[in-house]
Amino acid sequence: MNYYMGQSAQISKTITETDVYNFAGICGDFNSLHVDKIIAEKSIFGQRIAHGALISSLFSTVLGMYLPGNGTIYLKQEVNYRKPVFIQDTVTVKATIQEILKNGNAILETCAYNQNGECVMDGTALVKLPK
Repeated sequence: MNYYMGQSAQISKTITETDVYNFAGICGDFNSLHVDKIIAEKSIFGQRIAHGALISSLFSTVLGMYLPGNGTIYLKQEVNYRKPVFIQDTVTVKATIQEILKNGNAILETCAYNQNGECVMDGTALVKLPK
């Protein structure tokens, strides 16, 4: 595949209660902000929030399946958490090629937006492009 600067791909996913509980079970993070409705309602967020790592893991889907795609090796991810993601929010995760390096790697801008178009997470990823 020919890659070029500005090339992008994205996916969207509605974050469900099941997603949050499954992710908690996988990673072991049962923080009350994620899994306890009563405690989370008393927090600064007023309701349960999804794990930030759950949302950032969606970047792996875009990079590994769509752009650059199958065979991509994920080398580095920098993430800025901007806003909480709540259960039932629909998140759109996008990756855009910023730079193609001579060593076969690429730097991609990564952004996640909620259904209101608000940036909930952004950063950059470094990947080894598939051959």
